[in-house]
Amino acid sequence: MKSYSTCLKDSHKNIKIADHMLTQTYPLIKDPKLLLAVMENVRLSLSNSLDALMYFMRERKLIVPFHESFESKYNTFKLHLAKKFDFSTDEINLIMDVKKLVEFHKKSPMEFSRDGKFVICSEDYKMEAISVEQMKKYIKNANLFLKKIEYIIVKQE
Repeated sequence: MKSYSTCLKDSHKNIKIADHMLTQTYPLIKDPKLLLAVMENVRLSLSNSLDALMYFMRERKLIVPFHESFESKYNTFKLHLAKKFDFSTDEINLIMDVKKLVEFHKKSPMEFSRDGKFVICSEDYKMEAISVEQMKKYIKNANLFLKKIEYIIVKQE
Protein backbone atom coordinates (compact mmCIF):
# COMPACT_ATOMS: atom_id res chain seq x y z
CA MET A 1 0.00 0.00 0.00
CA LYS A 2 1.35 3.41 -0.98
CA SER A 3 1.22 6.32 1.42
CA TYR A 4 -1.27 9.09 0.86
CA SER A 5 1.53 11.65 0.46
CA THR A 6 3.07 9.61 -2.36
CA CYS A 7 -0.32 9.42 -4.06
CA LEU A 8 -0.72 13.21 -3.78
CA LYS A 9 2.73 13.77 -5.32
CA ASP A 10 1.92 11.35 -8.15
CA SER A 11 -1.40 13.08 -8.74
CA HIS A 12 0.29 16.48 -9.02
CA LYS A 13 2.87 15.03 -11.39
CA ASN A 14 0.21 13.46 -13.64
CA ILE A 15 -1.94 16.59 -13.85
CA LYS A 16 1.14 18.71 -14.67
CA ILE A 17 2.11 16.26 -17.42
CA ALA A 18 -1.42 16.33 -18.86
CA ASP A 19 -1.52 20.12 -18.78
CA HIS A 20 1.92 20.46 -20.36
CA MET A 21 1.05 18.00 -23.11
CA LEU A 22 -2.16 19.86 -23.90
CA THR A 23 -0.90 23.43 -23.67
CA GLN A 24 2.70 23.09 -24.89
CA THR A 25 3.18 19.89 -26.90
CA TYR A 26 -0.18 19.58 -28.67
CA PRO A 27 -0.07 23.05 -30.30
CA LEU A 28 3.35 22.20 -31.76
CA ILE A 29 2.58 18.70 -32.98
CA LYS A 30 -1.18 19.02 -33.65
CA ASP A 31 -1.63 15.24 -33.55
CA PRO A 32 -5.01 14.31 -32.00
CA LYS A 33 -3.50 11.00 -30.81
CA LEU A 34 -1.72 13.08 -28.18
CA LEU A 35 -5.14 13.68 -26.60
CA LEU A 36 -5.15 10.00 -25.56
CA ALA A 37 -1.98 10.52 -23.53
CA VAL A 38 -3.51 13.63 -21.97
CA MET A 39 -6.63 11.65 -21.06
CA GLU A 40 -4.56 8.82 -19.54
CA ASN A 41 -2.64 11.28 -17.36
CA VAL A 42 -5.89 12.88 -16.21
CA ARG A 43 -7.16 9.39 -15.31
CA LEU A 44 -3.97 8.66 -13.37
CA SER A 45 -4.23 11.98 -11.54
CA LEU A 46 -7.84 11.33 -10.54
CA SER A 47 -7.02 7.79 -9.47
CA ASN A 48 -4.04 8.92 -7.38
CA SER A 49 -6.13 11.68 -5.79
CA LEU A 50 -8.79 9.15 -4.86
CA ASP A 51 -6.13 6.78 -3.52
CA ALA A 52 -4.63 9.57 -1.40
CA LEU A 53 -7.98 10.28 0.25
CA MET A 54 -8.78 6.61 0.77
CA TYR A 55 -5.37 5.75 2.24
CA PHE A 56 -5.46 8.80 4.49
CA MET A 57 -8.90 7.87 5.81
CA ARG A 58 -7.92 4.24 6.30
CA GLU A 59 -4.71 5.25 8.09
CA ARG A 60 -6.77 7.39 10.48
CA LYS A 61 -9.35 4.57 10.81
CA LEU A 62 -12.11 6.87 9.62
CA ILE A 63 -13.46 4.36 7.11
CA VAL A 64 -13.84 0.61 7.03
CA PRO A 65 -11.10 -1.43 5.31
CA PHE A 66 -11.55 -1.80 1.56
CA HIS A 67 -10.15 -3.97 -1.19
CA GLU A 68 -7.30 -2.56 -3.29
CA SER A 69 -9.26 -2.62 -6.58
CA PHE A 70 -10.32 0.64 -8.21
CA GLU A 71 -14.00 -0.32 -8.05
CA SER A 72 -13.79 -0.99 -4.31
CA LYS A 73 -12.07 2.34 -3.63
CA TYR A 74 -14.50 4.21 -5.87
CA ASN A 75 -17.57 2.60 -4.29
CA THR A 76 -16.27 3.24 -0.76
CA PHE A 77 -15.60 6.86 -1.72
CA LYS A 78 -19.01 7.24 -3.32
CA LEU A 79 -20.95 5.61 -0.47
CA HIS A 80 -19.05 6.82 2.60
CA LEU A 81 -17.00 9.92 1.83
CA ALA A 82 -18.65 11.83 -1.00
CA LYS A 83 -21.61 13.03 1.05
CA LYS A 84 -19.52 13.60 4.18
CA PHE A 85 -17.15 15.98 2.36
CA ASP A 86 -19.72 17.57 0.01
CA PHE A 87 -18.47 16.18 -3.28
CA SER A 88 -20.89 17.04 -6.06
CA THR A 89 -22.28 14.41 -8.42
CA ASP A 90 -20.19 16.00 -11.19
CA GLU A 91 -17.02 15.43 -9.15
CA ILE A 92 -18.03 11.86 -8.38
CA ASN A 93 -18.96 11.14 -12.00
CA LEU A 94 -15.79 12.75 -13.37
CA ILE A 95 -13.67 9.86 -12.10
CA MET A 96 -15.86 7.21 -13.70
CA ASP A 97 -16.37 9.16 -16.95
CA VAL A 98 -12.64 9.46 -17.58
CA LYS A 99 -12.04 5.83 -16.61
CA LYS A 100 -14.81 4.62 -18.95
CA LEU A 101 -13.43 6.69 -21.81
CA VAL A 102 -9.96 5.18 -21.34
CA GLU A 103 -11.45 1.66 -21.20
CA PHE A 104 -13.59 2.38 -24.27
CA HIS A 105 -10.41 3.26 -26.16
CA LYS A 106 -8.60 0.12 -24.99
CA LYS A 107 -11.47 -2.08 -26.25
CA SER A 108 -12.09 -0.22 -29.49
CA PRO A 109 -11.07 -1.85 -32.76
CA MET A 110 -10.97 1.42 -34.69
CA GLU A 111 -9.90 5.00 -34.12
CA PHE A 112 -9.21 7.98 -36.35
CA SER A 113 -8.64 11.73 -36.34
CA ARG A 114 -11.14 14.20 -37.74
CA ASP A 115 -11.33 17.99 -37.46
CA GLY A 116 -8.77 18.14 -34.65
CA LYS A 117 -10.63 15.52 -32.62
CA PHE A 118 -9.70 11.93 -31.88
CA VAL A 119 -12.63 9.62 -32.61
CA ILE A 120 -12.92 6.17 -31.01
CA CYS A 121 -15.34 3.60 -32.46
CA SER A 122 -16.68 0.40 -30.94
CA GLU A 123 -17.47 -2.74 -32.93
CA ASP A 124 -21.11 -1.67 -33.25
CA TYR A 125 -19.99 1.82 -34.41
CA LYS A 126 -20.76 3.65 -31.22
CA MET A 127 -18.45 6.67 -31.34
CA GLU A 128 -16.78 8.88 -28.76
CA ALA A 129 -14.82 11.96 -29.79
CA ILE A 130 -12.05 13.46 -27.68
CA SER A 131 -11.43 17.18 -28.20
CA VAL A 132 -8.99 19.74 -26.87
CA GLU A 133 -11.84 21.60 -25.14
CA GLN A 134 -12.98 18.40 -23.42
CA MET A 135 -9.44 17.69 -22.20
CA LYS A 136 -9.10 21.27 -20.90
CA LYS A 137 -12.32 20.78 -18.94
CA TYR A 138 -11.14 17.41 -17.56
CA ILE A 139 -7.78 18.89 -16.51
CA LYS A 140 -9.47 21.82 -14.79
CA ASN A 141 -11.92 19.56 -12.95
CA ALA A 142 -9.23 17.03 -12.01
CA ASN A 143 -7.13 19.87 -10.61
CA LEU A 144 -10.10 21.11 -8.54
CA PHE A 145 -10.71 17.56 -7.31
CA LEU A 146 -7.06 17.27 -6.25
CA LYS A 147 -7.16 20.63 -4.44
CA LYS A 148 -10.33 19.61 -2.60
CA ILE A 149 -8.75 16.35 -1.45
CA GLU A 150 -5.62 18.18 -0.30
CA TYR A 151 -7.82 20.59 1.66
CA ILE A 152 -9.68 17.68 3.29
CA ILE A 153 -6.43 15.97 4.28
CA VAL A 154 -4.89 19.17 5.71
CA LYS A 155 -8.11 19.92 7.60
CA GLN A 156 -8.25 16.38 9.06
CA GLU A 157 -4.59 16.36 10.16
